[in-house]
Amino acid sequence: MATSVIFQERVEIPFVRSLRDFRDWALSDRFPQESRIDYLAGCIEVDMSPEDFFTHGTLKTEIVGALRQIVKRRGSGYVLSDRTRVSCPVADLSVEPDVVFVSDESLDSGRVRLIPNASHAADRYVEVEGPPDLIVEIVSDASVGKDTERLPLAYFRSGVREYWLMDARGDELVFRLFSRGRSAYEATEPDCEAFVRSSVFETGFRLSRRRNARDRWVFDLREKPTSV
Repeated sequence: MATSVIFQERVEIPFVRSLRDFRDWALSDRFPQESRIDYLAGCIEVDMSPEDFFTHGTLKTEIVGALRQIVKRRGSGYVLSDRTRVSCPVADLSVEPDVVFVSDESLDSGRVRLIPNASHAADRYVEVEGPPDLIVEIVSDASVGKDTERLPLAYFRSGVREYWLMDARGDELVFRLFSRGRSAYEATEPDCEAFVRSSVFETGFRLSRRRNARDRWVFDLREKPTSV
């Protein structure tokens, strides 16, 4: 079966018959570096949109920084962003999410494994195979349907434990945390202080946005304080 291609601008894509073909291409020197290219169940989706500074870039940096501090303090795994290819053969999926967390437990158990680069040199890896513990996607103008419909279904089928969806484009800042239900992700309701609990990190999180002294947006992802 021929693979369909969804794209916004011209980008050269070879004839890809399977996830294996796509992964080989994605790890080759011929793979475009200026766009996000994902493979979802036989469909290649290309997003060449520039990253919006305040509704995407600075928000992503805040998420990575906040989660990295928690993971580093606990010594529990790795937080990754951009150009981190995640492939899950069970769901016919290969994507580059905005933010990924892979726990040491998942790596130690073999639930997730790291794929070496072409040289197979020690400690040189270029792909994550298997379902990460957490994936975060930040909605852009070109990714609404993908982030809210197609990717959640694919991530659930892959076995991803938790999915965070964020949208900073409108007047209301959106932060939705989804955990695994019996047949699909289920949204976690915030508590009375607007924290939503993550089963992956076993703590609550609250995302907020404010304008600084120069009237520019600043994001804050806060971990719920531990009760004394």
